[in-house]
Amino acid sequence: MPAPTSILYVEDNVDNRLLVTRVLEAEGYQVLGASDGLDGLALAEAHEPDLILMDINLPEIDGYSMTARLKSHPHLAHIPIIALTANVMKGDRERSLAAGCDGYIQKPIDVDQLPRQIEYFLGRRTLN
Repeated sequence: MPAPTSILYVEDNVDNRLLVTRVLEAEGYQVLGASDGLDGLALAEAHEPDLILMDINLPEIDGYSMTARLKSHPHLAHIPIIALTANVMKGDRERSLAAGCDGYIQKPIDVDQLPRQIEYFLGRRTLN
C-alpha cells in the first residue's frame, strides 16, 4: 500500500491549521503543520511533502520569502506551493504567484471545495 499523500501546512493561526488538517485528513491526506516559516522550512527539508499550503502573513519570515527559499532549494523546488491566505485585495493573487506560488486559495476556505482544489493542484483532477 502506497504512503498517503503528505501536505505541509504553514499557518500561524492554530484554529485555521486545525480546520484544514481535519478536512484533509478526512480525505486520507497526511498533514504536517508548522506555525511559522522557519519551522515550515525545517519540516519541508525533513519530509519533502507532496504539496505545501502557505499562509502569507507569518511571523519571522513571511510566506513570500518562505516560498522563494523553498523554490531555490534543489530538493524542494519541484513541490507545488499553494498560497492559502486572507490577502484578497487586488494584486494579492498575482503577488503570490510572482513570489513562486503555484496556486492561490483565499480564506475563508470552503471545506467542501478544499479537497477538490488540493486534487487539482496535485494534478489529479480538473476544477469544475
